[in-house]
Amino acid sequence: MSYDPSPSYPHRPPPPPYRPPWPPRPPHRPSPPPPAPHRTALGHHSDLRVLRTAYRWQRRTATLTALGYFTLFLFLSAYAPGVMTDTSLAGGLPTGLLLALLQLPVTWLAIALYEHTARRHVDPLADRIRKEAALDARRGAGR
Repeated sequence: MSYDPSPSYPHRPPPPPYRPPWPPRPPHRPSPPPPAPHRTALGHHSDLRVLRTAYRWQRRTATLTALGYFTLFLFLSAYAPGVMTDTSLAGGLPTGLLLALLQLPVTWLAIALYEHTARRHVDPLADRIRKEAALDARRGAGR
């Protein structure tokens, strides 16, 4: 039923405003930000920058080794089908099949290159930063 303010229904009061059956929520108040924890500096910023750079070069070297070979394989398949079907190179094996079979050793080479660069460039930097952090922690615990 709806409210009709016409004089023909003078005995009916206006309906009450709609109220949901659950209690109203209190207004949202943002909580204060948590206090910043007191931390000692982890090494020097330049050490971390050098570590990030070495790790970035390590990833790029290994990735470009594997992806570069795969891209070469795809490029030759698409734009040089005569080279890929040539059988004079490996005594009856098409060059495309030979290159496809070489993808697994090239992937192993990329993994070996990744591990080599990690051991030679990235791990010594990470070990040095780890030792400095442990030394900083011991100094902070002694205070």
